[in-house]
Amino acid sequence: MSARPIKHSLTLRGHRTSVSLEDAFWHAFREIAEAQGKPINVLAAEIDAARGVESGLASAIRVFVLKYYQTKSER
Repeated sequence: MSARPIKHSLTLRGHRTSVSLEDAFWHAFREIAEAQGKPINVLAAEIDAARGVESGLASAIRVFVLKYYQTKSER
């Protein structure tokens, strides 16, 4: 896996955007979307809608992934 961010295009509510994440975060993000039975674009749109204006989408996705796995390990 690459430690350098990799840019992928996502469609959020009908609009294309690019997000740069490291391989590990892309892999985890896809895994979470699959576990929740959602397309990755839908999950990204949910995260985008919930984030504040003070953080970018890539940062919001990283925090989402971190919190997901922290919560999962507490179970």
